[in-house]
This record gives sequence, structure tokens and C-alpha cells, in this order.
Amino acid sequence: MSYSLRDIEEWNEKIEKKAKKYGLDFYNQEFEFIGFNEMIGYEAYVGMPSKYPHWSYGKAYERNKMLYSLNLTGLPYEMVINSDPCLAYLMKENTLLLQILTMAHVYGHNDFFKNNRLFKEATNAKYTIEMFKLDADIIRGYINNPSIGYKQVERILDAAHAIRYQIGRVIGMKKLSDEEMKESMIKDYERKMDNRGVLDYNDEIPFPNIEKIPIEPEDDVVEFIIKYGKLKEWEKTILKIVKRETEYFIPQIETKIMNEGWASYSHYNILKELDLPQDLYFEFLKRHNDVIAPMVGGINPYYIGFKIYEDIEKRYGKEKIFEIREIERDCSFLRRYLTKELCEELNLFQYNKRAFDTVIEEISDEDGWKIIRDNLSYTCGMGNIPYIRVLDLNVKDYTLTLEHVFDGRELEFSYAKETLRYIQELWGKQVKLITTGIDKKEITLTCNIDKKITIY
Repeated sequence: MSYSLRDIEEWNEKIEKKAKKYGLDFYNQEFEFIGFNEMIGYEAYVGMPSKYPHWSYGKAYERNKMLYSLNLTGLPYEMVINSDPCLAYLMKENTLLLQILTMAHVYGHNDFFKNNRLFKEATNAKYTIEMFKLDADIIRGYINNPSIGYKQVERILDAAHAIRYQIGRVIGMKKLSDEEMKESMIKDYERKMDNRGVLDYNDEIPFPNIEKIPIEPEDDVVEFIIKYGKLKEWEKTILKIVKRETEYFIPQIETKIMNEGWASYSHYNILKELDLPQDLYFEFLKRHNDVIAPMVGGINPYYIGFKIYEDIEKRYGKEKIFEIREIERDCSFLRRYLTKELCEELNLFQYNKRAFDTVIEEISDEDGWKIIRDNLSYTCGMGNIPYIRVLDLNVKDYTLTLEHVFDGRELEFSYAKETLRYIQELWGKQVKLITTGIDKKEITLTCNIDKKITIY
């Protein structure tokens, strides 16, 4: 079925009215029509109109283009940017119904971006496009600088990308400064000294080591390297750019199931009210079911999120789902609202791949559903990324000691060794990483200045 730009504009006006009537509260919405080649490009460059150059984006583009040309993968129906106004891309090749469904889906994302607390606390949508453009201009300036050049910029970007997620994970949490932390430790020491006759303290209460760096284990590895490393100013600037752009994307990582589920539930309820012609309505049912189809051997966030919102509204009413989309993230969303009945309906189970076979470890029965729910909650979002923190900086030889906080999941050592080399590239001195093996024994990986790794 052919359609014109005017048809899209008319449908958008209807969708926007229905979205407001449904209760969505969103930024002004802008749509841009692009072809499939452009969509592949935007997908590689995380949707941004302007992004600094790096070989990894070109690699992603070529890979996606090849898979698409061989019909081994499809392309996203849309791509939405958390910005104000909200920018979304529509593929010219989509059918009219796909454009209608996609626009309704976009309004759901737009509402989620504007109202979920993680996005409100961690991002400033009004300056998103400007931030990415400024970052791109700065890095291109370094590339074009004869005293720096592309190879040196690429060297820092490669290392920065390797550790980009090793930053503070708790959104909205105010950290104490070093001075505030020292003052707090001294006060705590004085309180213990004043009460050691009353409370059951030992006679000897050691004075806290307030000169240790860091005073307490530091979650933000990237910030620590910026602060204490021996990098040049332009190198620190690149690290800061990668860090702030990563911080922009963390709310999306932390709410993938909620966000996609909310957009899917929104488009479903909006399109039901649009009085679609019969031929479009049949295609709507087909396309919607494609979006929320279960994934064999994996989790479809659209499907899980949609079913949970649907279940919550049935049990608690429409007002509750709007409250939840504002205050929760995936881990709490799953832990609180993925019920035994839903686990059974969704046919969720937990399996483990072994050398020669696959073993189902848990099913959604009387006890197993809680294990499945908790593991999903625990490993979603940033919980799927190893948690590394700075343990100690030896001021004498400047050895940096990192710690992998072991949660039962062992590090993949091939990745760990290469990442440690990237950290050493930024740090410039010896770097150690303490982790735990599957046998619960402590393991230390050391990367020397010559990039050689020793393990003991």
C-alpha cells in the first residue's frame, strides 16, 4: 500500500492525540525519514546525528550491512534518541502500518525518557544532541592536530572503550569528597574512643589510615585514572568524553526491559483506539505479535516487559503502571512484579551450556520460579558487566591494584588480560587485578610496563 508524507503527518496527528488521551507525557516529537543504508549507519553510530570517529563504528556498520544483505538479520523499525525535542528515525521502506505502529511505539519511548527517574537524574535531554556534537568536534580537532593525530587518538579511544562501563553505577547517588570522607572517618574514630568504656570495643582502636589512596574502594575506575593518572590533558579530555557519553546510555542499559515493554504496551493500546481500516488492523496484529514474540533460548525484552505491564494493570489498575514506569529499573521491576504465574505463562526456565550438552537447571515450578526471577533480576542491565573497583594506589612505585568483586561468576580470562593491558596503557605503570576463581581461591593478574601478563 503506497502512502505519502501527508498521510504520515495525518496519522501522526491522530497518534499524538491518542497518546495524550492514554496518559503519555512526552517531549515534542520529531521524525526523520531515512533509507535502510542510513538506518544501518545510525545503528552503528548509536543513532546520533554527530559522533566522533572510531574504527569500531565502521566495523559495526560493515557487519550489519553484510548480515542485512544476506537476509541474516533485519533492521530496527525505528531508532529513538533521548533528547528534547525527541528525535526518531523512520525507514522509508516500511509499510504504512509499520510507520503507524512505529510512531506509536516512539511516543511510548519518549514518555519513558521524560518520566523515568534514571533518565531524569542522569541525563539532560535538552542538550543531548549538542553534547554529542561538541564531543565529536573536540576529538576531530585532536585528530587534525599535527602534534597528536589519529593514531594517538585511536590509542586512547581503544583503551577508553575497553573500560567505559567501569564507572559509578548508582545513578543519582551523591559521593563524598576525599575531605568529607576523611572527616567522617575521624569523627567515627573519635566516637569509638569516647564510647569504648561503654561499648564492647577493644582497648586498642587504630587511627584510620586517611592517607590511603583511595580511602575506600573506588567504583569509578575511569574517574580514578583521570584524577591520579599521568595522562596529558587531551588524553584526559578523551576519557571524560567517553565517560559522559557512557553515563548517558546507562539508564537505557538499566531499563531495557521496562523501556521496550512500555513502548510496546503503549503502541498496542494506542493502535487499538485508532479505528484502523480492516487491512491495516490485520497487519497490526501480525506486526505486534512479531515484536513481542518469545525468543527461543533467550529473553525478548519487548515480550517480558509487555506481559509484566499487562499483568500489573489487570491486578492493580492503569495508574499503577504509570507509577512503576517512573520509579523502577529492570532489576527491581523483575524482582517485584515477575510472578510465579507469569513465569509459568512465559515458560521461563534456566539452562547451562556445557562441553557436550545443554542442561536445564531450573523450571518455573513451586521453588524454581524464584531462582529464575532472582537470576534475571540480578544479571540484567549493568549487573551483566563485571564489577571492578580500585583497591589501592602504591604511591612509591605507582602500582595500581584493582579488585573484581566476585559474585559467583568467574572472569573470562582472555578478555580480562586484554582489558588489563588497556588499563596499563592509560595508567603507564604496573597494574594488578585481584579476582576469585571458581574454586574460591584468590587469583592475581599483573600487567607490567612491557604489557606482559603474569597470573598467580
